[in-house]
Amino acid sequence: MTTSQPITPQPTTPFYKNGLNFECQRCSFCCGHSPGFVYLSKRDLLALCEFFKMTIKDFVARYCRWANYYGGTTVLSLQEKKNYDCILWDSGCTAYKARPVQCSTYPFWEWMLEEKSVWEDCAKDCPGMNCGHHWTFEEIEENRRKYVANIPLKKEEVEELIKAEEVK
Repeated sequence: MTTSQPITPQPTTPFYKNGLNFECQRCSFCCGHSPGFVYLSKRDLLALCEFFKMTIKDFVARYCRWANYYGGTTVLSLQEKKNYDCILWDSGCTAYKARPVQCSTYPFWEWMLEEKSVWEDCAKDCPGMNCGHHWTFEEIEENRRKYVANIPLKKEEVEELIKAEEVK
């Protein structure tokens, strides 16, 4: 059983109570250019395996790596290319329809919504933040909750999924 990450209490009146503007500009900054991790949950892994029509074992071997995570655990993450681009990036996301929740909820990640100053600091690197489509408070909160609830798979959990798949 996986425990969820602690949810940071949001201020009584979040700075985004009237919504925020964000529209992806397809710059790919959030998909590479610097080291990082795209952690995969069970939902993410199964969706990507189905999308690529691959077994869990083959997908993990081809596209994934193990990453150190909070509490000394080791979790599943997508690989990066040598230039730090996501392994699934090729002039666009090659798995866009099955992209991980971490990707689909950007930039409405809990830590980015803690304070307006954090949001504005992140917007310096993302040309889509503060422009384009207006997201309501409810839409932002739905994405924030999805991000928080999307718990990365631990190594032991992936090994169990592979074993179960091999039995089938």
